[in-house]
Amino acid sequence: MVEAFRQDLRRLDRVQRQVVGAAFLGWSLDAFDFFLLVFVLRDVARTYHVTLTEVTVALFLTLAARPAGALLFGRMADRMGRRPVLMAVVALYPLFAFLSALAPSLWSFLLLRTLFGVAMGGEWGTGASLVMESVPPGCRGFVSGILQAGYPFGYLLAALAYAWVYPLVGWRGLLMLGILPAFVVFFVRRQVPESAAFSERKPSSAISLREGLSPYWKTAIFAIGLMTAFNFLGHGTQDLYPTLLETMRGLSPGAVGTIAVLYNVGAVLGGIFLGTLSERVGRKRTIFYAAISSLLILPLWGLGGSVWMIAVGAFLMQCAVQGAWGVVPAYLNEISPPSLRGTFPGVVYQTGNLLAAANAPLQSHLGQVLGGRLDLSLVIVAGLAALAIAFLIGRGPENRGEILHCHDPHT
Repeated sequence: MVEAFRQDLRRLDRVQRQVVGAAFLGWSLDAFDFFLLVFVLRDVARTYHVTLTEVTVALFLTLAARPAGALLFGRMADRMGRRPVLMAVVALYPLFAFLSALAPSLWSFLLLRTLFGVAMGGEWGTGASLVMESVPPGCRGFVSGILQAGYPFGYLLAALAYAWVYPLVGWRGLLMLGILPAFVVFFVRRQVPESAAFSERKPSSAISLREGLSPYWKTAIFAIGLMTAFNFLGHGTQDLYPTLLETMRGLSPGAVGTIAVLYNVGAVLGGIFLGTLSERVGRKRTIFYAAISSLLILPLWGLGGSVWMIAVGAFLMQCAVQGAWGVVPAYLNEISPPSLRGTFPGVVYQTGNLLAAANAPLQSHLGQVLGGRLDLSLVIVAGLAALAIAFLIGRGPENRGEILHCHDPHT
């Protein structure tokens, strides 16, 4: 597999690597801004004198707003180009993340996190379509894994910031770091060209959303269902896990940050490995095996005893969960309507986020119903999500190797 990595990397020229790098950075730092908040939910609750469950509404609103951003910026990307829209969203989401650190009340905080969600929702679909339309089809699985690995990499950066910066500046200072991703705009502007697929299109070729989706409505429903399950699994194993480690396992912020770094290293490795593997064995089969693997790891991940057992379980769980996610960028772009590739992947992904947006409040409330057993709550939700993924992916299409633009010299 290491040799496969090298072969795929060598097939990318300098410009293609810059495109992948820009999209990776955009998604990594998007996740960085999002996950900074999950480490300080209790601090925010104390500052505004509200309950933890009330503060988790901020996570819900961020996730719920992402489909609006995916639709708005996706349509712009299909009409104006991937590159300028990517620059716009990478400038906007850091601004709202920074301003949320200054919010004087819970209501203003929730409003700014909602606007952050709109901008965040536009980044993934735009970046993924730009990348998938720019790289050779045979490298798509490898690149898909790299792109999606940006999400846990951003989580890893947030964990490091929590462990090292939070003790010095508190929760408001930590969230102010969210302005840093804005500097990626300068890299995109200087180094990243427009995708070949968009450049080859005639300006008059843009069609309405209804016309583009009409032949693909069954695919859209399937993809939304699949991404709902994916988001319940992803956020169900990430968002409240640091809170679980602090409250039920009694770990210090430094220990929580260290374990978070470890499991996000596993997530990055899993995403790249399984993304690459999907090019050899197929997208559907790779996702199915990853989902089943996460079920087997659940007891160790959620109910483990010693710190070492918790760390190992967390590492393995994110290898499997983010390994499955590593296939998603390639899979959604390959089943997308060609005329709506800037819109479709992002919208179905973020609509799944919307339908799974209640995950954190749901897990928090379920934990209370179970007598304070937040660990059992996380295990139940994650297990059901993994089963749903395994069931759905077996009934979906497999378009591995689909040509995404007409004149690919590397095909």
